[in-house]
Amino acid sequence: MNAFLGITFTLFVIAIFLFWNSRLKQKAKRNIEKAYDQLKSTQSQLIQSEKMASLGELTAGIAHEIQNPLNFVNNFSEVSSELLSEMKIELENNNKEEAIAIAEDVKQNLEKILHHGKRADGIVKGMLQHSRSSSGSIEPTDINKLADEYFRLAYHGLRAKDKSFNAMLKTDFDERMGTINAVAQDIGRVVLNLITNAFYAVEEKKKLQLEGYEPTVLVSTKRVDDRVLISVKDNGNGISPKVLDKIFQPFFTTKPTGQGTGLGLSLSYDIIKAHGGDLKVDSQEGEGAEFTISLPV
Repeated sequence: MNAFLGITFTLFVIAIFLFWNSRLKQKAKRNIEKAYDQLKSTQSQLIQSEKMASLGELTAGIAHEIQNPLNFVNNFSEVSSELLSEMKIELENNNKEEAIAIAEDVKQNLEKILHHGKRADGIVKGMLQHSRSSSGSIEPTDINKLADEYFRLAYHGLRAKDKSFNAMLKTDFDERMGTINAVAQDIGRVVLNLITNAFYAVEEKKKLQLEGYEPTVLVSTKRVDDRVLISVKDNGNGISPKVLDKIFQPFFTTKPTGQGTGLGLSLSYDIIKAHGGDLKVDSQEGEGAEFTISLPV
C-alpha cells in the first residue's frame, strides 16, 4: 500500500512538473515571438531610417542639379518673349523673311526649354523613385547613366552641406555597358551609399593635412563577359585588416557615434545578393579602398 502511495505521489509530482514545464515553455515561446516581432519592427524602422538618411544626402544635390535646367528654362523663355515682340514688329512692317527667321529662333528656344524641362522632370522622378519603398519591379537600367547621376548628386549634396568639401571626381564608363535588368532604385541606393562612404573617407584623410594629398573618388563601369562591374574607388585612409571581414555585418560602423547606423553596407550587400550579384572590397590601409559591384547581365 505504501509502495502504491509512493508511486502515485511520484507520478503526481512528475505530472505537476511537466504541467508547469509546459506552461513555462508556452510563456517563453510567447515572449520570444513578442521579442521577435519587436525586433522585426525595429529593423524595419532602422532600414527606413537609412533610406531616408540617404534621401537627405541627395536632397541638396537634387536642388543644385534642378537649378541648372530651371535657369535655362527661365533664360530661354525671356529671350523667346523678346523675339516674339520683334517678330510682331517685323510682321507689322511686312518683313516676312525676318519674321520667319525669328520664328525659327523661337522654335529652337522652345526645343531647348522642352529638353531642360524634361531634364528637371527626370531629376524629380528619380528623387521620388529613390524615396519609395522598392516595388521589386525589374526594368532595363542604364548603369552608366545611373552611376553618373548619383555621383554628381552625392557630390553637390555634400558641397551644399559643407562648402569647404572638395574632391576630384573621375569617371571611367565602359561604352559597351548598355542596360541590364535590375531594380533601378535599389541599385541606385547601393551606388549612392558607396559614393557617400568614399567622400567621407577622403574627407577624413584630408583632415590629416598630408602634404600633396588630393582627395579623389573614381566611379567606373566595365562589362566582362556575362557580368557588369561597378566600382567606387577612393584614396582615403583605407580599411583596417582587423575589421575588413566585419564591414558587411549589420550595425557595424567605423564612424563616430551618431554619424552612421551601420546598416548602409549591410543593406547594400543584401540588395546586390538579391540581384544574383556580389559586392566585394579591396583595401590597403592608408592607401584607400575600392568597392566593386558585380551583377549578371
